[in-house]
Amino acid sequence: MPSLRPAGVGLRTRLFQIIFESDTRLAKGFDLLLIGLILVSVAVVMLDSVAVLRARYGEGFRLLEWGFTLAFTAELGLRLYCLERPLRYLRSFYGVIDLLSILPTWLSLLIPGAQSLLVVRILRVLRLLRVLRLMEFIGEGTLLVQALRRSSRKILLFFSTVLMLVTIFGSLIYLIEPAEAGFTSIPKALYWAIVTLTTVGYGDITPITPIGQFISAMVMVMGYAILAVPTGVFSAEMIRSIREQHYSDEACPGCGHEGHERDARYCRRCGTWLDEETEDPRHHERGRDH
Repeated sequence: MPSLRPAGVGLRTRLFQIIFESDTRLAKGFDLLLIGLILVSVAVVMLDSVAVLRARYGEGFRLLEWGFTLAFTAELGLRLYCLERPLRYLRSFYGVIDLLSILPTWLSLLIPGAQSLLVVRILRVLRLLRVLRLMEFIGEGTLLVQALRRSSRKILLFFSTVLMLVTIFGSLIYLIEPAEAGFTSIPKALYWAIVTLTTVGYGDITPITPIGQFISAMVMVMGYAILAVPTGVFSAEMIRSIREQHYSDEACPGCGHEGHERDARYCRRCGTWLDEETEDPRHHERGRDH
């Protein structure tokens, strides 16, 4: 029986296994090479922000940046070539990061004139988003995302409570303390309450009345207790995610999405058949219909 796979799919499948998978020596080597390029490119952006180094090695930094941009552009092109639904990947988190990491250099060609230096600086900072792509190579990142999603409502409720406490104590200290102490407005008092509750304590604004100092001490003690809440909530959800982990790190050949259940046969995002070694049974059903 002839294969139902289109011509040229062998190359696409091979590239997909190298770029999106990590279960072969070649795929692991590709991941390590990409991680190295990301780290070096971020280091170049940081060094280029130092005026002395930029004045001395600016031309070299520019050439390196173009080299990284061309490499990442080629890598993105290969990723899109491997996928059956490339637009879905471009709309995903990592697809957006890929675009944002290469667009600044290309857009800088369209921004002439010294008056645009500030915009170019902003575009250069955007290149640091490449470091977010390192998350793509950390399998345990799925556990962190699951724990954050499960604890999001509890943490949101926690922050809402903190904001209410900050508003109450800030308004109270504004009524008690004189303007000479620095509490000239409620926003200033809210700033003091946030700094005190988080136990940062810059000391630029401090209460001078006995009642204000007593309230300040209460807020500081309360801060130690409050800061432990989100840590405990997230830790509990993290442990729960580890116990219930039943997801694989297999990437979808259609859109590149990961995190499917281990017994999943189709991608939950785009519906692509996940088993690369066997044919999609839907192909046989379509053949019988015809």
